[in-house]
Formats: sequence, C-alpha cells, structure tokens
Amino acid sequence: VQLQASGGGLVQPGGSLRLSCAASGFTLDYFAIGWFRQAPGKEREGVSCISSSDGSTDYADSVKGRFTISRDNAKNTVYLQMNSLKPDDTAVYYCGAGRPILSTIRSPSAYYYWGQGTLVTVSS
Repeated sequence: VQLQASGGGLVQPGGSLRLSCAASGFTLDYFAIGWFRQAPGKEREGVSCISSSDGSTDYADSVKGRFTISRDNAKNTVYLQMNSLKPDDTAVYYCGAGRPILSTIRSPSAYYYWGQGTLVTVSS
C-alpha cells in the first residue's frame, strides 16, 4: 500500500503547478483524499479534500479560487492544480487517504495512508 506524491518544484509567484497523488496496492476511489502542506516550523495543515462518494470537494480559505482538486479513478490518481501561486504556498505537500467525517476532513489524524511529500517553492 503506497501513495506517491509528485509534481512539486520551483515556480515564480503567479505561476502554476499540478501535483499528482498516485496509489498502488489499493483503490483510491474507496477513500477520501486530502492534500496537506507543511511549511518549516509550522504544523501540517489541510489544503483540500475530495470525497470518495460523490466527489464533493473542500478547500482551505487560503487556497479557495486558486487550487482545484480532482480525481481520475481510472488512473487511481488524484490531482491538485495550483494556480496563482504565492510565496506563502511554499511548503512540502502531502497527500493522504482516509475516511474522515465532515468535521475532520482537514485533520491529518483522520487519514490512514500518506505519500512521501513533494516540495513546492514559490519564489522569484
């Protein structure tokens, strides 16, 4: 059972990146998938989540309107499209798979499986 996060890199402010979270050993569509990020010296925070049932999505206020989460069950992959990136978006981004209830969708403890993280650096 493994999650593989990829797609991070260095981008200028205002730029875009697309992160991918690919699963192996299990089927992603049975789980809600959350993207989290952790900047140096800060706690891991929930960025976005997509449900397993109806594909409903959730976004932190700090990324709403700029980030879009989506899933491709045929490819067993979830994506996070990040546009209009800001320096404050700089962090290691992780994807997690779990079955959170509504009140815990942004809580890391609600997710069972984790990818290794991919670094996003927004800087000029």
